[in-house]
Amino acid sequence: MSSPFVHHNGEVRLVIQIPCFNEAETLPTTLADLPRRISGFDEVLWLVIDDGSSDKTAEVAKAHGADAVVKLTQNKGLAVAFQVGLDAALQLGADVIVNTDADNQYSAANIPDLVKPITQGHADLVVGTRDIANHEEFSTLKKYLQKIGSWVVRQASATEVSDVTSGFRAYSKEAALQVNVVSQFTYTLETLIQAGRSDLAVADIPINVNPTTRPSRLFRSKRQYVRRSAATISRVYAMHQPLRVFNIPAAVFAAAGLILFGRFGWFYVTAGGEGHIQSLIVGAVCLLVAMQMLMLGLLADLLRSNRVISERVLRRVRNIELTLGDYSTIEDEPTPDP
Repeated sequence: MSSPFVHHNGEVRLVIQIPCFNEAETLPTTLADLPRRISGFDEVLWLVIDDGSSDKTAEVAKAHGADAVVKLTQNKGLAVAFQVGLDAALQLGADVIVNTDADNQYSAANIPDLVKPITQGHADLVVGTRDIANHEEFSTLKKYLQKIGSWVVRQASATEVSDVTSGFRAYSKEAALQVNVVSQFTYTLETLIQAGRSDLAVADIPINVNPTTRPSRLFRSKRQYVRRSAATISRVYAMHQPLRVFNIPAAVFAAAGLILFGRFGWFYVTAGGEGHIQSLIVGAVCLLVAMQMLMLGLLADLLRSNRVISERVLRRVRNIELTLGDYSTIEDEPTPDP
């Protein structure tokens, strides 16, 4: 694994980014807990992404010590704000980026532990995992859904992260350059699957959480969250493992078709060729569907290869932009969608 650090006049820089939407009340407490000095870093900067807030989130962020504020012209969703934040953090010269929530859910005291696997060269992405089983503010149903969802994402991402929905994360510069969020719902699941299915090293550490200050704004109900999370996992997994996604149903349809063909052949021989023509028709349909599934898998795999090449080109372009540009500061103006 390559070194995560690029030095800026001999300095190593950490950027702590906070995506926000109408967080004027909670943001002062969150910022007050953030560290200004961490071992291994010469500079720690605070970056706030105001996702089109209708309150004074941006003004509050500046008044309470944020080094840079990126204000979007309208609310674009958490995933977009997160991606904008990564791009802005890289422009600020970040060697490591920590993402945390504006509601002060995650304990800022754990940030030194969160970045340590990266500074030691053991990981590119580190996830802070909550003790879900003993989290008193989580209902039994939510704990159960978290457990099942985390297991599904672990299978899809080929990682061992126990709390896949945690937004408390640290990214090396290399990892941040490779992140490409497509979903507009949430970045947590998509980026973890991306990292696990690429050449990035993923780790997790236990963290502490603070008492809840407000209900989640990400979803209106558990049913909506499960539905949208399942759609995100399915789509991202299909992007990275298209042959497996299409070949498994193709094999099922092919097996069903061959069994029905065998049934027709058996009765054709034993019953003198009379009846059971329906087995021949349905079997032929199943084999046709299997062939179509196989062809779709091959086409999707070719698209995946092109996507990998495009992501590598995009990473190189980002790196060139950072190398050639002077990004010592960021203007407080709307940032285009990623």
